[in-house]
Amino acid sequence: MGLFDIFSKEKRETRARASHLQRVVSKFAQSGDRYRSMEALAQDGSEEATLGLLRRFGMMYDKSIEDEQEKEWVFDTLAAKGASVLPAVKRYLEIADSVSWPLRLLQKMANTKDEEIDAVAAILARHEPGYERDPTKKMQLIRHVGLSKHARATGLILPYLEDMDEGVRYATVEALLTLKDEAASKDRLLALFISDTEESLRLRIRVADGFAELGWPLGEAQAQVRAKLPEGFQIDRQSHIVKVKKPE
Repeated sequence: MGLFDIFSKEKRETRARASHLQRVVSKFAQSGDRYRSMEALAQDGSEEATLGLLRRFGMMYDKSIEDEQEKEWVFDTLAAKGASVLPAVKRYLEIADSVSWPLRLLQKMANTKDEEIDAVAAILARHEPGYERDPTKKMQLIRHVGLSKHARATGLILPYLEDMDEGVRYATVEALLTLKDEAASKDRLLALFISDTEESLRLRIRVADGFAELGWPLGEAQAQVRAKLPEGFQIDRQSHIVKVKKPE
């Protein structure tokens, strides 16, 4: 095979890959055609091809059942490749707007919990507390950290109690209550609960509900908490929030 033939083969492969990359994220392509392109990219095995497969997670197909099936196929195919696709997964986490699927892949393929939390922390650092036009990714990262039960988890997400977006603050409250780290998070949650600038009723209800479930005492904050306590809750003699039983 001559040099010209080699270059021609490389050009054909490059054009074919580009075509597959485009088809994988096309809403107008038939599902069968997308599967053929996904299979081709999976067989290609390069980091760029893997990144193209990961982009399928970011496309929403009008037919919800087929959309879910295709994403499951991508997940299972990449998961079967093991740690070799981690570099592409980490790259995709940086650029994706929604990261729930790649976070599942990261969790499955990371060699250790430390490797997983390091990768998530690096992405979260790019989305500091503050304004973002679309905070979806930030909330997904916070929820993932909350479910990780890693020793660093609470410290990573505590600052997001001060985020500008109510949805981010709520996701942070949920994650902290899931982690159950009373020593690190109780006072910060109480400070948010009694804050005069916090206007979210559902957030206060979630904090009150969490304190009632976990049995965390209010301590010196009891009087301030009482002033903000939502309907359906009260404070008992042991300085705990409890739910008020509805009459039958």
